[in-house]
Amino acid sequence: MSVDVVLPCLDEAEALPWVLARVPERWRAIVVDNGSTDGSAALARGLGATVVHESRRGFGAACHAGLLASDADFVCFCDCDASLDPGLLAGLLASVRDGSADLVLGRRRPAERGAWPLHARAGNLALSRMVRRRTGLRLRDLGPMRVARRDALLSLGLTDRRSGYPLQMVVRAADAGWRVREVDVPYLRRSGRSKVTGTWRGTWQAVRDMRRVLDEAAPVAGERG
Repeated sequence: MSVDVVLPCLDEAEALPWVLARVPERWRAIVVDNGSTDGSAALARGLGATVVHESRRGFGAACHAGLLASDADFVCFCDCDASLDPGLLAGLLASVRDGSADLVLGRRRPAERGAWPLHARAGNLALSRMVRRRTGLRLRDLGPMRVARRDALLSLGLTDRRSGYPLQMVVRAADAGWRVREVDVPYLRRSGRSKVTGTWRGTWQAVRDMRRVLDEAAPVAGERG
């Protein structure tokens, strides 16, 4: 069994040592540098990570570049800002490995004061309700920590390259009949400022990106192979 952890990265030099030290032993860390100017790529390489460069800016662009670079049986995704502990991915992987789930998401539970700003929680709540209406999935979070089989993820034909990528993964998984479940994970104060949800404006721009994903029509049987 091989496992890769995709870590989208934009100026996360401060957080990288802690994040990479927490990746489970014998798992490969794939740090996808999305245009960092703080030496993140060189630091990650020096710490033993595989570094992939993605010139197109966007969270989805970085995540998908990491997925394409992976050759493992299972692929995990985790933020690279020290808000989530990659060591917890082993618990999420267990359900996918034993076949009881096809996609497992980490449900963020704030472990520190200020870890999850009010505007970010509000945006997440709105999206969770939209997802329920669109797919029937009763999810409480659409966080970035997740695990699935690599080949299955590629079969979803994900196209969003911005903030809608994690949501599109969930929506298309639901449309394909995947079993999607959540596992609680502690959510810590991130290192540095969020590029997406650090402000109300950024949060609601992300919500608009994701609303576009939710407006996708469900595919007819066999459309995505």
